Amino acid sequence: MKEKVIVICGPTASGKTALSIELAKKINGEIVSADSMQIYKDMDIGTAKPTKEEMQGIKHYLLDFVSPEERYSVAQYKQDAKAAIKEIIAKGKIPIIVGGTGLYIDSLIYEIEYSDIKIDENYRKELEKMAEDKGLDELYKIAMQIDPIAMEKISPNDKKRIMRVLEIYKSTGKTKTQQEEESRKNPVEYDYKVFAINWNREILYERINKRVDIMIKQGLIEEVKNILKKYDKFPTAMQGLGYKEVVDYINGIYTKDEMIEKIKMETRRYAKRQLTWFRKNKQTIWLDGTNDIQNNIDIILESLA
Repeated sequence: MKEKVIVICGPTASGKTALSIELAKKINGEIVSADSMQIYKDMDIGTAKPTKEEMQGIKHYLLDFVSPEERYSVAQYKQDAKAAIKEIIAKGKIPIIVGGTGLYIDSLIYEIEYSDIKIDENYRKELEKMAEDKGLDELYKIAMQIDPIAMEKISPNDKKRIMRVLEIYKSTGKTKTQQEEESRKNPVEYDYKVFAINWNREILYERINKRVDIMIKQGLIEEVKNILKKYDKFPTAMQGLGYKEVVDYINGIYTKDEMIEKIKMETRRYAKRQLTWFRKNKQTIWLDGTNDIQNNIDIILESLA
């Protein structure tokens, strides 16, 4: 019989952290993050990384271990997450995967093999130059022609993922979608029980706006300035939502108010894309965000029985 692994996903600001920590306390669980920004060191406020107090003694894996200058692939994530799951099970505890990065979650629940493609630095420079000269829209259009299915899930502003679609095609002659379809033939190692938190859109957007205001009060601008001082080259992670807008503010492109509004708007858009992504996972059990945490824990426990 396969070991059970719980997955708690959902859009940003939906309450995944609070629910997962309470659940872990009840079921002797440990948490494996599935958040592509919380992996980075020195990026705490803008990624809403749980603090030591919030963790309440529950061990978390895959937080705060990659330099913001480094690239970290889905293939690396899958390998590291599988190692964490094995470690948790070996202790006699229950693994709980928690996060909003759909690619990370799908790599586990569908056993997708992402080949770690060697980067062609010359081609990457070519793409960077094209984005600079003709705009990111041009790269988006080319990627859309090559792999429209993959591009449905990628924002026109997500330079990193747009370039990845193009790089995969250039290196392998196959689209990202073809690769994923071929790689789903592997048997799934664990019995993943997937739960997602849902909110009425207006309430979710209010929660997002409030969270952005809190991040600014907590010192997000200072956090970004410190990262730019600390690292020699412009960190890859600075392309992340909430960070690139602050960089633009520091560079005088936006006023402070414009920057805050831009972060709120882009985060709301991101949440919408996350919901679309998670709704495609047919095995997902949806939890009502307005429920008391204990009610949602009860629903999870009933599903595991």
